[in-house]
Amino acid sequence: MRGVRAAILCLLTALALSGCMRRSAPVAAGQPQGDLDSFAYGPSYGMAPAPAAYAAAPTPVVHDAAYRLDAGDKLRVVVYGQEGLTNTYAIDAGGSITMPLIGAVPARGRTPAGLASQISAKLRNGYIREPSVAVEVEAYRPFFILGEVAAPGQYPYVPNMSVESAVAIAGGFSPRARRDRVTLTHTDHSGPSRAVVPLGTALGPGDTVLVGERWF
Repeated sequence: MRGVRAAILCLLTALALSGCMRRSAPVAAGQPQGDLDSFAYGPSYGMAPAPAAYAAAPTPVVHDAAYRLDAGDKLRVVVYGQEGLTNTYAIDAGGSITMPLIGAVPARGRTPAGLASQISAKLRNGYIREPSVAVEVEAYRPFFILGEVAAPGQYPYVPNMSVESAVAIAGGFSPRARRDRVTLTHTDHSGPSRAVVPLGTALGPGDTVLVGERWF
C-alpha cells in the first residue's frame, strides 16, 4: 500500500509540474510612459510629434523717414513763438506753400526737415532773428486705384499701406480682376516708374494702382 501511495503521489506531483510548465508567460501590454521617462526625456518622449503650425505673419511696411513732399500733401508748420505763422498749409499744384511774411516757399521734392530749413532761412532774412521751425505731414496726398475694382478712384493715403489694402479700400476686386498682381506707378525725385508687383507691395502717397483683367 505504501508503494501504491508513493506512486500516486509522484504522479500527482508530475502532473502539477507539467501544468506549471504549460502556463504561458504574461504578455506585456502597452501602457502609458512612466514619470521617470518623462523626467529623463521630456513630456513628449514616446509620443508622435505634433504637426508644426505655420503662421504667415505679415511683414510690416516701414514708411521712408526721408519722405519727399509733393502737391496734395498737407503740412503742419510750427514756428515757435509765432502764432500768426503756425498753421496748416497745403502744397499747391505748383509744388509750393504760401505763408504770411515770406510768401511762396517751394516744397516739392523736399523732405519735411529740408522745408523747415528753407522756411527758417526766409524768416531769418529780415523778419525773425532766430526762428525755430518744425514741419510735419498732417495728411498725405491721395493715391489712385484704377481698373478691375468695385469703386475705382482717388482715396486718402495713410502710412504703411500696401497694394492689398488699397484694393480693399476700393471695395475689392471685380469678378473679372486678376488677383495675384497689379501694375504700380510710383513717382519720386528721379521721375515716374512703373512695375508689375504682388499685392503685398508697399504703397506710397500719390501712387497709382492699376488692377488688370484676367483672361480666363
